Amino acid sequence: MNKTKLAFAVISAVVSFSAFAHDSDPYAGDAYLTDTRGKVVRNAYDECWRTGEWTPAKEIYGCGGAAPKKEVPVTPVAETPAAPSGPAKPAFEKVMLSAEALFDTNKSVVKSEGKASLDDLVSKLQQFPQVELILLTGHADYRGSDKANQKLSENRANAVKEYLVSKGIAADRIQAEGKGESEPVTKPGDCKGKKGASLSACLQPDRRVQVEIAVQREVK
Repeated sequence: MNKTKLAFAVISAVVSFSAFAHDSDPYAGDAYLTDTRGKVVRNAYDECWRTGEWTPAKEIYGCGGAAPKKEVPVTPVAETPAAPSGPAKPAFEKVMLSAEALFDTNKSVVKSEGKASLDDLVSKLQQFPQVELILLTGHADYRGSDKANQKLSENRANAVKEYLVSKGIAADRIQAEGKGESEPVTKPGDCKGKKGASLSACLQPDRRVQVEIAVQREVK
């Protein structure tokens, strides 16, 4: 292999590794908006969404900052904080939709009586076009297997997304995912000693679809 081909191969390997590390590693700072997985959220123009805490000194690689150089320490330069690029207040607050209101037991088809709650959400999204992306997260209680609960939570979140899309909301404004039984609202011991219908009622808060704004552009 000649020197030119060798250099090209080395450069390609370095670029590929840097891109992979940025895409897979969660962001733990406060300068950028992150989703429920800890990943930096991007707007429709593929720009990283800044918070009011953003300053040029906090800019990260992949969002406009230079590639990190571990062998050369970088001394931060104090600069005047830039104006926030995102809105100061969300268009609407986080919404918790009860699974019982939307679905029959162990089902993921939206019930006719549950559609009223989703129609309210449709109205919000129509009223606030500045909301560019919402996150729908399905949750289940601990009864049943981990695998079954994960699948049920995903199916329910996707069912809500499909209903919103059927009402004219653009699919690219909605991200759906399931958390299974991993993020309960109830605390250990809350339902201790309960069985049957009593236990089901106690665990009701854990069975839900959560709706929250992920990306919202500033309205001037």
